[in-house]
Amino acid sequence: MEERIIVGLDIGTTKVCAVVASITENKQVNILGVGKAPSDGLNRGVVVNIDKTVNAIRAAVEQAQLASGIEVTAVNVGIAGDHIRSLRSKGVITITNRDNEITIKDVERLLVDCRNIALPSDYEIIHVIPQEFIVDGQDGISDPVGMSGMRMEAEVHIITGLVSAVKNMYRCVERAGFQVADLMLEPLASSYAVLEQEEREAGVVLVDIGGGTTDVAIIQDNTVRHSAVVAIAGQKVTDDIRIGLSVLEDQAEKLKRDHGLCYADLITEDEIITIPGIAGRPPKEIKKSVLAKIIQARVEEILEIVAIEIKRSGYSSQLSAGAVITGGGSLLEGMCPLANEILGIDAKIGLPRGLTGGLVNEVKSPIYATGVGLVLHALHNKGAQVPIQTGPGKSGDSEDLVSKISQRMKTWFKEF
Repeated sequence: MEERIIVGLDIGTTKVCAVVASITENKQVNILGVGKAPSDGLNRGVVVNIDKTVNAIRAAVEQAQLASGIEVTAVNVGIAGDHIRSLRSKGVITITNRDNEITIKDVERLLVDCRNIALPSDYEIIHVIPQEFIVDGQDGISDPVGMSGMRMEAEVHIITGLVSAVKNMYRCVERAGFQVADLMLEPLASSYAVLEQEEREAGVVLVDIGGGTTDVAIIQDNTVRHSAVVAIAGQKVTDDIRIGLSVLEDQAEKLKRDHGLCYADLITEDEIITIPGIAGRPPKEIKKSVLAKIIQARVEEILEIVAIEIKRSGYSSQLSAGAVITGGGSLLEGMCPLANEILGIDAKIGLPRGLTGGLVNEVKSPIYATGVGLVLHALHNKGAQVPIQTGPGKSGDSEDLVSKISQRMKTWFKEF
């Protein structure tokens, strides 16, 4: 059973979440423990204070350990930040088998070829996600293994990140006393938790509004077609409230959580919100409509940038399933009506799904989408349960690289 224990660690700008889960022999997922701790060691998804981040990781994982009764040694970590970049790449190889049958090793060789792209020296590849395979000119192939051919091409979606940002993430986790079993882009992780299979096939845009970043992933035909990280999210909303209403940051955050509305047209009765005065001054009265207008302006900006990313992807006309909005920022009242209006597609709030037992109710919130998604991805990818020995920036040996690619390939083909 120890091999079936998985820990997802969502290291965010405003919070760190740890989710401990297990999988039974009949593939049921049980949440054994959950931990959450405030975080102020990151800025827009990037570590800016090692000690504060380490302390937040320890606090969240210890809380999850206490609830589950399980000692955590390795974790699956989510990464985001405005340093994340994505691009498309192509590769081609010849099939040298006697009978020209394509094997999984041929696919691995092709994906390694796709990684040969010119990158700035301070960037490294985080994910290589196949879009489609082309065998002897025949395109639209999702799983070429077993087919016959002499020439195989692939089009892939490559996600890159700043080497220093990735190394600092590793360093924080290791200083906290844990190994990194796998590193995954956060919107991809969230997609495993909140998207239905039909949505992944039909075409959907996932919008994960966190504290420091808004993560966007467009998924169609069961594969990621476009991804982006926007450096505007929930913390900016809090800052706008703090500056616009001249209140303390804690008061601004409380106003956002308790009375936050991002679509002023939904207000039918304009109530007065009273908050304590600063340093003995008289209490301050704030109209709900004024608060809503401040919040709406920033959320509109976030959604307009998402709309630009959808247009850039070239898949704006193929999102039959609309938008799924998750993350802590999605909890603002009126999010779906506003998203419907700005994005021009149906929107819904994404809650973690696919869980069968344990602390299911405790994680049934958009806040835990990334943490649960990291768990669900690792549970179906045995390779992610093996701690990575090489670490970021180290080449490792070729067998280690091929082994990791092989495990990911098997998972992709199952999903197809």
